[in-house]
Amino acid sequence: MADKFWFNIETHEVEEGRQSDWTKLMGPYETRDEATHALEKARKRNQDWEAQDEEQS
Repeated sequence: MADKFWFNIETHEVEEGRQSDWTKLMGPYETRDEATHALEKARKRNQDWEAQDEEQS
């Protein structure tokens, strides 16, 4: 089984296999591409949640 991919929020680099401390990582992701877009995906998800919260207020 291949290692998973992780996005390091400190270096903004994708790691194959967990190489850094877990407090600096997002993941795991199945592909390098998913890990590369981790921050973008999280930002979009947070915007969606904020919009949903505003609608419910």
